[in-house]
Amino acid sequence: MNIYDYVVSDEMDGERLDVYLSLLLEDKSRSYIQKLIKSGNVSVIRSDKPILKIKNSCILSENDKVQVEVPDITMPTIEAENIDLDIIYEDDDILIVNKPKEMVVHPAAGHYTHTLVNGLLYHCKNLSGINGVMRPGIVHRIDMNTTGALIVCKNDYSHKFIAEQLAKHSITRKYEGIVHGVFDNEAGTVEGAIGRDKNDRKKMAIDLKNGKPAITHYKVIKNYKNHAHLEFQLETGRTHQIRVHMKSINHPLLGDDIYGSGKSKIKNLKGQCLHARIIGFIHPTTGKYVEFEAPLPKYFIDILEKSSL
Repeated sequence: MNIYDYVVSDEMDGERLDVYLSLLLEDKSRSYIQKLIKSGNVSVIRSDKPILKIKNSCILSENDKVQVEVPDITMPTIEAENIDLDIIYEDDDILIVNKPKEMVVHPAAGHYTHTLVNGLLYHCKNLSGINGVMRPGIVHRIDMNTTGALIVCKNDYSHKFIAEQLAKHSITRKYEGIVHGVFDNEAGTVEGAIGRDKNDRKKMAIDLKNGKPAITHYKVIKNYKNHAHLEFQLETGRTHQIRVHMKSINHPLLGDDIYGSGKSKIKNLKGQCLHARIIGFIHPTTGKYVEFEAPLPKYFIDILEKSSL
């Protein structure tokens, strides 16, 4: 059990209790905070007297004392599953896997089975443990509906070695995607710091004041009637970077139901058309640069061949 104690400042006078706590407990969603309030894990003392029947909409006053009890998280047991993995390369230190669409990388709320980690636990005897029991071997991730090349580390040395390259933005990462609209220019660069969307914590957004620097280079592979096939190269690796940046220049990814309309003439398309095609880095053991390519998935090729595109 973690206990947090706060005293309401003059700036927060008149704020709702659930909003106030969501600003302080940045790693907790507003819905989770509301559940804590409803379950009696939040108390408010005003003028040395506790406020009874606390609600989410409770209006706070300056100098109110707020206490939050956050229960310890019970970690579920992550089971190994015999999942057919598309392995591009493997040695004693690393594994490069071509992640399919609709596969979550690591277990999280609502996804404790059929993830990439479940399959890795069955396939590998050893995986790095730096990111904890929920993310063994995982040094970076891609979204559930983004396909393509992902590095998996089998030991902590390799994990640290790869993580340092990720932190320095020295890893080569090239993606391909299909976006709405066509381009007059052959290539371009989108620069825009990315942070949490202030109106929806589950989304990212351009935030020039508080966001982290993000740079995406793009090149037009081919313009179609209403869409374009692009190659992206990342200088940075922010959450949802390509998706946010393309939305910011009014070219959202085809099928993106978060940063675009999600509507498409393409039937049975689930999520954004984005594929991590190439990944390159210095190998942790040989010290030499290596590069791996994940071929475009069938769904992506089929879309490119459709005349309606």
